[in-house]
Amino acid sequence: MSIRCLFQPSALHWAWRTTALKSTLGRQQGVLRWTHSGGHSYRAVIFDMGGVLIPSPGTVAAEWEVQNHIPSGTILKALIRDGDSGPWMRFMRGEMTTEGFLEEFRRLCSEIAKTSVPVNSFFSLLTSEQVTKQFPVMTQAISQIRAEGLQTAVLTNNFYLSNGKSFLPLDRKQFDVVVESCSEGICKPDPRIYQLCLQRLGLQPSEAIFLDDLGQNLKAAASLGIHTIKVVQPEAAVKELEALLGLPLRVGIPNTRPVRKTMEIPEDALEKYLKGLLGTHDTGPMELLQFDHGQSNPTYYVRLADRQLVLRKKPPGTLLPSAHAIEREFKIMKALGNAGVPVPTVLDLCEDSSIIGTPFYLMEYCPGIIYKDPSLPGLEPSQRQAIYAAMNQVLCRIHSVDLQATGLDSFGKQGDYILRQVQTWTKQYRAAETSSIPAMERLIQWLPLHIPKQQRTTVVHGDFRLDNLIFHPEKAEVLAVLDWELSTLGDPFADVAYSCLVHYLPSSFPILRGFRDMDVTQLGIPTMEEYFRMYCLQMGIPPIENCNFYMAFSFFRVAAILQGVYKRSLTGQASSAIAKQSGKFPEFMAELAWDFAIKEGFRVFKEMPASKPLVRSYHAWAGSRPQRTPAGVRSSSTVAAASPSQETKGGLIISPEGLSPHVRKLYDRLLEFMKQNVYPLEPELQRHQASADRWSPSPLIEDLKEKAKAEGLWNLFLPLETDPEKKYGAGLTNVEYAHLCEVMGMSLYAPEIFNCSAPDTGNMELLVRYGTEEQKARWLVPLLEGRIRSCFAMTEPQVASSDASNIEASIREEDGSYVINGHKWWITGILDPRCKLCVFMGKTDPQAPRHQQQSIILVPMDTPGINVIRPLSVYGLEDPPGGHGEVRFKDVRVPKENIVLGPGRGFEIAQGRLGPGRIHHCMRLIGHSERALSLMKTRVMSRIAFGKPLVEHGTILADIARSRVDIEQARLLVLKAAHLMDVAGNKAAALEIAMIKMVAPSMAYQVIDRAIQAFGAAGLSNDYPLAPFLAWARALRFADGPDEVHRLTVAKMELRNHSRLQEPAAPRV
Repeated sequence: MSIRCLFQPSALHWAWRTTALKSTLGRQQGVLRWTHSGGHSYRAVIFDMGGVLIPSPGTVAAEWEVQNHIPSGTILKALIRDGDSGPWMRFMRGEMTTEGFLEEFRRLCSEIAKTSVPVNSFFSLLTSEQVTKQFPVMTQAISQIRAEGLQTAVLTNNFYLSNGKSFLPLDRKQFDVVVESCSEGICKPDPRIYQLCLQRLGLQPSEAIFLDDLGQNLKAAASLGIHTIKVVQPEAAVKELEALLGLPLRVGIPNTRPVRKTMEIPEDALEKYLKGLLGTHDTGPMELLQFDHGQSNPTYYVRLADRQLVLRKKPPGTLLPSAHAIEREFKIMKALGNAGVPVPTVLDLCEDSSIIGTPFYLMEYCPGIIYKDPSLPGLEPSQRQAIYAAMNQVLCRIHSVDLQATGLDSFGKQGDYILRQVQTWTKQYRAAETSSIPAMERLIQWLPLHIPKQQRTTVVHGDFRLDNLIFHPEKAEVLAVLDWELSTLGDPFADVAYSCLVHYLPSSFPILRGFRDMDVTQLGIPTMEEYFRMYCLQMGIPPIENCNFYMAFSFFRVAAILQGVYKRSLTGQASSAIAKQSGKFPEFMAELAWDFAIKEGFRVFKEMPASKPLVRSYHAWAGSRPQRTPAGVRSSSTVAAASPSQETKGGLIISPEGLSPHVRKLYDRLLEFMKQNVYPLEPELQRHQASADRWSPSPLIEDLKEKAKAEGLWNLFLPLETDPEKKYGAGLTNVEYAHLCEVMGMSLYAPEIFNCSAPDTGNMELLVRYGTEEQKARWLVPLLEGRIRSCFAMTEPQVASSDASNIEASIREEDGSYVINGHKWWITGILDPRCKLCVFMGKTDPQAPRHQQQSIILVPMDTPGINVIRPLSVYGLEDPPGGHGEVRFKDVRVPKENIVLGPGRGFEIAQGRLGPGRIHHCMRLIGHSERALSLMKTRVMSRIAFGKPLVEHGTILADIARSRVDIEQARLLVLKAAHLMDVAGNKAAALEIAMIKMVAPSMAYQVIDRAIQAFGAAGLSNDYPLAPFLAWARALRFADGPDEVHRLTVAKMELRNHSRLQEPAAPRV
């Protein structure tokens, strides 16, 4: 166990904070100039990529040739063949496609080697994540350079990949300028590309330093007056750069100190062991430091030659039963690493105590940030939110590991985890007891009597908290989870609660600093309750009510652990200096645990049924119950009588003021989020959509998604009727969501930010309603988490697809699979690189009854045979990165288990998919209209024409009045349809749904058109959202079904409705 000393933030943490501060100042006051003591003045450092920031192609090629038995030097010879006119240089100038280059390069390599050379294998390795990880020493140096206010740039000879993106496996945020040969059409050593880089930096050559690994590139830079550094080894190059700049770029190993006297280990024996293990013959001294955390299992930093390692060992002396099981740590980390959970790479387990006195294991050192103060001082609230969201996400990843697939199903006992833990820690406490603690005695009695039923068994970390995580230096990403000593199989909520201990500890507490005495809302840190809800949402499970029990259990466990730490400190075994001062801490923790036990007791008491059941009457209307309609006559309100099960849905809420406190809080948070985060970024998001990178997701959108998750504004769309247990969504009714959806509709970018955008919403609802558990696990969970996107393939160019029975695409069963062929278009979202699932509609049996011919099948987008022919535009708008594609499916083979519900159920599923999803567009159109009217009012009050403000012209006033009336009428009809769906079901609301599909797009089109007219020519531009609003309002008169189909539906239902009061027939004349 590692209860860490949390007195000072790590050195790297402070470096990052300084980076953020100084970078901000530097950008505000102009680029800073760094003057070396030798008199040189530098303002920027320019880096090559291959051979400087990542391994060079030559290095990769040499290793690949050995592994594949290719004559040494073949690749390098082919790379330089024919100089500027050779295939490699043409490829890097963007003059060749990937396929064309590989074809010519294969011929050239085979000619040189006089044997067939599999260059595709080399190219795959060259561009793989395996070899494109940035050198940590360079990452650290760039961070330090930027911290001092200098600019950074990357100047690289690179190429386009087959997906159309340039090969740049770096975080672009590290650089002020990025210059790529493939997009500029010129390569190093052409002087023009250096001049281009300097021009974009706004510098003279003498103000820049350039790092490259190739002499010809350095010579060209030097000829222009740029100072150069040749990179042979990154470490040596950074050292030379430090000398030039006169500032340290390599931060020491944070959180380490010289090894304490009581924790010394035999270094000679360890060095000999390591040299044998690593195969190194380096004669340099081994460096050994001790981490200042790790009070249970002492942990050391070891550097030997160019290897940085971490050694973790058992403490010396007599140990408590089953404690300090480093063998289990090694096993779990190895299994989780293979399963994709971020953990340090483990290298070796040594159970031979003769080497250093106890068993130990070794892992790779993982540089990054460890936040030792959970209040994250010096960071912005949004940064804190992102860090805690990342922490929550990685915990979900741990709890989602497949136990059987990883071989961890026997890592611990299944079931009764909490009971066994209470028994274990009671024994540990008794074994370490030094005096009686009354609160511990009460807890030992209370906990076994109130243990909740365990719903799931997962890997549990056992010590999951912020300072056991290593974060990326420049973004909220967990690089590694540390300290797995207490891991086992058990109840995952124990980990969630444990990570919330700091919420209830004071900032002055020396063992585990907390923020009980701070305002977490102001800090931007989620409350304990919000953190639990965030976890449940990401895991797709219902929120839990008994979190107080888990908090009581967690504090009890810490009290028992601290008692053991204190007992060991008395004998000199505990590895932390502060451990000796910890005698009073177990009682403090036990009292906190008992406080939560009392809270849990009150919660249970409040939920006990009263002696006389409370009865409350509900009806479809918020007010009093209306008079019954005479038999045979349909009320003009068209509100169906609510069944008992439907009555709990409440009444028609026509304004946000009528929302329940919980939903109103969501609504207010959403309004504030839009105001603070979405509207200000719209110009930047629009510029991204018009840029060359438009087919890649905007990093801003991805950042906003994390913020939305952290604020609980995520997956709001799933209706209560579809998800009654609130397992996947927020549990809102259609009426409640209508009010929130209108707010999202005020920006074209907002729905995706809150994971409430089409076609994902419809596809997620389809999976919730009709998917198997396997289909949900594979597709629904990542969609709900926002990790992937999806598309829905129904519309076809050769038939009138408004009638789904016309669809011609085929789904044919063959050899235990389904083979798909068809031509689709207007497939929204299919161009998005995150689109991993296509929900495909086609015919399995053309001879079956008309509405039983179609089936729906789930098609992974990486299945061979899917060919996106072209993107389609809407009034010139491409709508990147998802777009709308024309696609051919040719002999696409998918497993039979990918069929949804079974053959012939496609029409039924499509209708169900269009349940609540079919009114979401209408809800958003109300938001479009409100934003358009708001912009119009602002515009006409500030513009003057013909001698007076526009707002004083009668035609403008009339347009404003018409728009307000149109919006109010349409909103009421949308809310009425949503309400009927809640209380009577989608089928009973069919008429109202058809009516709003007729009304909302046309209404929005007219309101937006009036606003554009008031704006004049500016309304046609992309400087305002009006033109895109208008385009989508018009497009939705097709996309949501043609107006004609909705009119036909309304007319037929009206004519069938004989319950309407009718005028008597006119007499014959």
